[in-house]
Amino acid sequence: MVVLPESAWARITDELQELKRMLQQKSDDEVNGQWIDSVEARKILGVSQRTWQTYRDERRIPFVQIGRKIYVKREDLDSYMRTHYISARQ
Repeated sequence: MVVLPESAWARITDELQELKRMLQQKSDDEVNGQWIDSVEARKILGVSQRTWQTYRDERRIPFVQIGRKIYVKREDLDSYMRTHYISARQ
């Protein structure tokens, strides 16, 4: 058994809470900064290949093209979906 002064225990718990917050932020940043290919993006949006092509042609969602591969950030897809969110009737 270890006995600690209350101030030391409070400092340890504060530091643990800060560490927990930092890890959660890092995890959120990694998910939001994740690059997704076209196939996965279309599945997330639930659109056809032609509609996905139209979105890219109209620059509705930012993307990167490397050779023939298209990538989008998860964060950009989430943002697009949030701006097109239709809430339920009350």
